[in-house]
Amino acid sequence: MKKSILAVGAGLVLGIVGARYLFVGSWLTLIPWTLGGLLIGYASSKNEALINGVIFGFALAVSFLISGYAGQPSLISRIPIFLVLGAFGAIGGVVLALTGHTVRAKMMARTSKGKKS
Repeated sequence: MKKSILAVGAGLVLGIVGARYLFVGSWLTLIPWTLGGLLIGYASSKNEALINGVIFGFALAVSFLISGYAGQPSLISRIPIFLVLGAFGAIGGVVLALTGHTVRAKMMARTSKGKKS
């Protein structure tokens, strides 16, 4: 539960920062997003990585879209499409979190293998 709250918080912060403050309009915004997703997975079990990756990716995508929106139609009219796009963010979050978890598992296996010999 605590990691899920951190995943939401990290997604919200990185989404808002990416839309308003850091690397605005640049592909470089993807670097902190990627690191965040990998770290969430690295700190999670496999099941937690799956859940927290979804939460992180969805929160990041939706917060980025909402905080960066400056269009003519009202924001409320755009929420449904932002939620759909958030689902794609959730997929990216899962991929990153599972990758981070896999890296950790391989590192731990390598470390325990080295201790046995």
